[in-house]
Amino acid sequence: MEINKDKGRKNKGIYRKYIKRPMDFVLSLIAMIILSPIYLILAILVRVKLGRPIIFKQERPGLNEKIFILYKFRTMTDEKDENGNLLPDSARLTKFGMMLRSTSLDELPELLNILKGDMSIVGPRPLLVQYLELYNDYQRRRHEVRPGLTGLAQISGRNLLDWEDKFLLDVKYVDRMTFIGDVKIIFNTVKKILKREGICSDNSETSEYFKGNI
Repeated sequence: MEINKDKGRKNKGIYRKYIKRPMDFVLSLIAMIILSPIYLILAILVRVKLGRPIIFKQERPGLNEKIFILYKFRTMTDEKDENGNLLPDSARLTKFGMMLRSTSLDELPELLNILKGDMSIVGPRPLLVQYLELYNDYQRRRHEVRPGLTGLAQISGRNLLDWEDKFLLDVKYVDRMTFIGDVKIIFNTVKKILKREGICSDNSETSEYFKGNI
């Protein structure tokens, strides 16, 4: 029994160290080439319906908390109130923007992040930089691997999960990452997108802000 456990740990180590990153690079490159017409169509639609810039850029923490620039198609307008302050997300998120999010089409530019090595196809989702100072030691372990385009939390409820459950699933993935597990997550992600499940939380248009541990 102990021999089987050692073999399993060795196989996971080989996948993490030698297979996962090359696989991410090849698959993201192929996907970007195949999806290039969709990129062009979406870029035109975003420009017409939401304006410039077409690509939303934001700093996010990645592997070992290294900061990188995340790319997405923009989904909100820049509407402001009479004082020049941006309106709440719910007021700036248009039907078109909501469609992009519900189908995850807004996240297609993240394939470039995967190609560059900032992200992986599967891993904990990259969250906001300001959350870093709010994590406890257990939650911080989500940064032991590259963040992903999709992950275990995304197929288990996405934005309908509370933060505690999301972090539990993130660290569970870190500890149990395997090739077969990644394949299952990818296929389940496609199913979730087709059903448009778990896009919004009960109290927010997207995901509620993490306020730290009480």
